[in-house]
Parts: sequence; structure tokens; C-alpha cells
Amino acid sequence: MKPALFDYVAPQSIEEALETLASDEMARPLAGGQSLIPTMNFRIAAPSRLVDLARIDALKGHTIEGDVIRVGAMTRQRDLERDGEVRRANPLIAEVLGNVAHIVIRNRGTVGGSIAHADAAAELPCMLVATGGAVVARSVAGERTIAADDLFHFHMTTALQPGELLTEVRIPALSPRTGYAFQEVARRHGDYALAGVCALVTLREGVCTALRLAACGVASKPTRLAEAENALQDAVPEGSALAGAADAARTLSTSGDDRQASAEYRKDLVAALVRRTVTKAADRARERA
Repeated sequence: MKPALFDYVAPQSIEEALETLASDEMARPLAGGQSLIPTMNFRIAAPSRLVDLARIDALKGHTIEGDVIRVGAMTRQRDLERDGEVRRANPLIAEVLGNVAHIVIRNRGTVGGSIAHADAAAELPCMLVATGGAVVARSVAGERTIAADDLFHFHMTTALQPGELLTEVRIPALSPRTGYAFQEVARRHGDYALAGVCALVTLREGVCTALRLAACGVASKPTRLAEAENALQDAVPEGSALAGAADAARTLSTSGDDRQASAEYRKDLVAALVRRTVTKAADRARERA
């Protein structure tokens, strides 16, 4: 299929892009295009104007400031995945990115574009929720920071307002006692995940002192597995405590039956993935300590 007719502009600065977005509420920013263009071809999206961000250098690259990794929205996924400093600050990022589609997609896809697109099965939004990250959004009216827990409202629906542009993604670095893991199940490598779980586990003397779990592909948005976290808080992450967390995660899987999997199968997947990722993250926490 072909997209509906649209205008195209390629601004040279963030300010120029914001002015264009403010002048037309049906305009949409174009980042890597790996998600937006297919939805336009299927007429799921029909923007009146594409605002191509590729020439705005201020949106590219990353810095590590203290315990926060600040990533420009137009940073290519593959560049972030391969960066040694980022791997040292938060190795979870590379592990998650390694599961995003294929290398040829990550060469073009952008970090900010994937997060703003907010596909409920996508890996990067799940990682942002799990790490307790945030994004910076700008408009002609000013700038605001939106926590990941507040950003995602529904499948491909976020707290970003018309005229706002996601300009930066902020991801916390990992503390020395925190282990990490991400695993997903897909029919083929590169397919959208039927279910995926991201885990961060902080241990002290073998006991979970802090824990963050998030899942993708099992609900209408990336989902924080708060009840599963509660089952493991101040407990050794194994045995009955781990089983309780897995059972709690099952109840948070709300996707219905579809052509890919049944609702019951996704519940089984998320429970199994909680067991696997928590165990792996706890092992890594012991190694990092």
C-alpha cells in the first residue's frame, strides 16, 4: 500500500522543528522512520506533514553525567548498543538493544523514535520503565521532563501533547550491587515479542533490597510488575519467593487471545520470564558486588 499524501520539511534546528509542529497539529516528527513509515503505508497513520529530524545535530549523541545517561532522541540504536562507556554505565541497555529487530533496523532506528512510538511489545519502552528513566519533551511553550511511569498511556499512545517533541531520553546508570537481565520470547529472532521481561535486582547479603520488573507484549503498554516486585522485596530471590513473584506476574498479563498466542500462553510466558530474568539478574548482582 501507499501512504496518504503529505508535505515534507527538513528543519535545521530544534526551534525550527517546534515551530513547524506548532503550526500544524496533524504534523508528525520523522526520526528513523522504521516504525512510522510502515504505519503510514498501511494508512494507520496519516500525518499531513512529516518533520524530518535527521539534520538536527543537537538531537544526536549521548553524554554520561553522574549517574544518568542522557541520550539524544536521534541517536541511532546501534550506536548506543555498541558504545563502551554506555555498556560500563548500564550494561542492560546493550542487552535490550540486542533484542530489537535486526541490525539493519537498529542502524536506522533511533532511541527517541522507538520510545515515542510506544509500541506495547517494543523493548526500549519496557527498559525505560524498568530502569525508572525519563524523557525530556519540548514545545514552543517550554520544556518538561516526563517520568517513564507517566509517559506510556496505551499502545502507541503517550503523554506527549500535540506540538511537543521528545528531545532526550534519560536512563539511570546501574549501582555496583545491581544486577540486570532482559529476556523475551518471539516466534523468530527480530519478530515482535510475544512477551518480554526486564529485571533489575539489588542485593545485600543475598536479600533483595531493591527490585524493578517490567514487561512488554502482555498488556496495552509497557507494564511495571509491581506485585511481583512486592513478592521479592526483602527476600532471597529463589524458592517460594520467586514462585510467588512469577504467580503475581501472571495476573498482570492482560492481553487477550490473538493470532500469535492465547492469553493463557502469555501468562505462562511472563511467569517463566520473571523466574529466568530475576535469577540471572541476582547472579549478576552477586558478581558485580
